[in-house]
Amino acid sequence: MPTTLTSAHPLIAHRTAESRLVRALRGDRPAVTPVWFMRQAGRSLPEYRELRAAGGGSMLDTCRDPALASEITMQPVRRHGVDAAVFFSDIVIPLRLIGVEVDIVAGRGPVFAHPARTSADIAALTRTDPDTVLSAGGAIADGVARTVELLAEESEHRGEPLPLIGFAGAPFTLAAYLIEGGPSKDHLAARSLMHADPVAWTALLEWLAAVTGNFLALQVAAGASAGQLFDSWAGSLTPRDYRAHVLPHSRAALSAVRALDPARTVPLIHFGVGTGELLADLADVDADAIGVDHRVDLDEALRRIGRDVTVQGNLDPAMLFAPEEVRTAAIHRALRSGLAARAHVFNLGHGVPMQTDPDVLGAVVRTVHAWRP
Repeated sequence: MPTTLTSAHPLIAHRTAESRLVRALRGDRPAVTPVWFMRQAGRSLPEYRELRAAGGGSMLDTCRDPALASEITMQPVRRHGVDAAVFFSDIVIPLRLIGVEVDIVAGRGPVFAHPARTSADIAALTRTDPDTVLSAGGAIADGVARTVELLAEESEHRGEPLPLIGFAGAPFTLAAYLIEGGPSKDHLAARSLMHADPVAWTALLEWLAAVTGNFLALQVAAGASAGQLFDSWAGSLTPRDYRAHVLPHSRAALSAVRALDPARTVPLIHFGVGTGELLADLADVDADAIGVDHRVDLDEALRRIGRDVTVQGNLDPAMLFAPEEVRTAAIHRALRSGLAARAHVFNLGHGVPMQTDPDVLGAVVRTVHAWRP
């Protein structure tokens, strides 16, 4: 992996720095609000389901197949007209790359063969060098590079640059899965270990920050023009615990990209679910934009953050199933609320639900693009 971005990077070679998304993330509000969706690539699209059925591989196998991953990444760009692609992957991929036994179980989520519940478990797990992600991630880098080339072709067709967003899971969310062995409603095992064995907790979170940070940096080096750190479960924490036991490790994860890009040309997004009480803390990790879920209006989120950052969000995914006039009114409310920030990237307040009608997502994009303050 290169130690710095080269002249072949899309931000330079394909001029994605001039794209609506990158401009907005950097704080330059474009005339048309950019829009993309978390989980826009994948199970809500019939073409994805057809491709997976024909391929026959597992979810994690598909993520590590450069041809399949790049094609899946492009499907919503072509269908919905969004302003960016987000690389098709999963937050546990970097762990799988370094040999951790994990699988995605249908209807449940990531399941680990050997949970890390004790200090001995954690000591054994963290003996693996986090840089193994970089040496084992050739297929991921290839998939990103393929996607960048496809986006360049699509950009020529549209007449505007289209960037790729890389993403990675935040250390706390990965720890919550690893310690529990799979999904949990309350993440009690992780929160308990945080206090019962703070030395083991710190060792695990430092290691996970390096692992997932390397995964995000790998995508950026291969051609992603922006990155998002995704924290599914931070909302289960008190602000005090988040600041003391989690925030430093999320900051460390993003620092892997900053080290690759000291000029800060690649904008970074920090998003957490149920983090209305943590928004100011989420902004304290050297991110350019803060993703806000649907529970807090964007103008109120900016007041809580207390600084002028780009905001991303935050249509309630339930609105995708509402009558058109109700959905349109909600989109306009979010857009007006986003005017409080220096710039706004429109998104949902969480990922696209599996049962979403793809035509509705296309209609959302058109509504956002047509709106003017």
